[in-house]
Amino acid sequence: MKPVPQKLFTFLLLFLSPLLLLAHGVSPTDQETLTNGNLLAYIYVGAKHMITGYDHILFLIGVIFYLSNFKDIVRFITVFTIGHCITLIGATYFGIKADEHLIDAVIALSVLYKGFENLGGFKKVFNSNSPNLLSMVFLFGLIHGFGLSTRLQSFDLGVGQFFQKIICFNLGVELGQILALIPIVFLISKWKPFPSYQSFYQIANWFLVAAGIALFFFQLYGYLHGH
Repeated sequence: MKPVPQKLFTFLLLFLSPLLLLAHGVSPTDQETLTNGNLLAYIYVGAKHMITGYDHILFLIGVIFYLSNFKDIVRFITVFTIGHCITLIGATYFGIKADEHLIDAVIALSVLYKGFENLGGFKKVFNSNSPNLLSMVFLFGLIHGFGLSTRLQSFDLGVGQFFQKIICFNLGVELGQILALIPIVFLISKWKPFPSYQSFYQIANWFLVAAGIALFFFQLYGYLHGH
């Protein structure tokens, strides 16, 4: 793993500062949409949350960087999807909750982990192979799903059609994930043949490392000052 220049790392952290102010959460507008809408409203809010949930998207970008063909991308994204569906649906249905800042802090670490792995961190720092990626993607999928469940449970879901609302929100998350990933997969796949791709790869993955660190401390700060 090549050491990142100090100026580049500082730039990445400064670039991330506006993102921290946009940390996705439960907005009154979304609550109003769900209260006044039908099941389609849950699909809409689920898709919106996934598209604006940049911690989820950043992790998936890291996964895509590691893969070399479309078949692998579909396989790994499917495993991630299965993982987050299990916890999103299960935790919401059974009312299992966690502090949103703590679970989002763990999600931030998943972003850091993927950037670190893509940069060859395990080999260079620990002189060992990284853990099985498919297993780690499933594990992180469970964690991301729990974070999504925590967000959904922050809404007032009203009475009636409880399970259907969970399913529709989950469906919206999947649609949002697909919409967010299509341009990303296209960009990365088209860029790979060009010589500049390696520089882009290094910068992008150092960005994931910086984002993971910044988001982790942002969420930790939110937890410590919210209690």
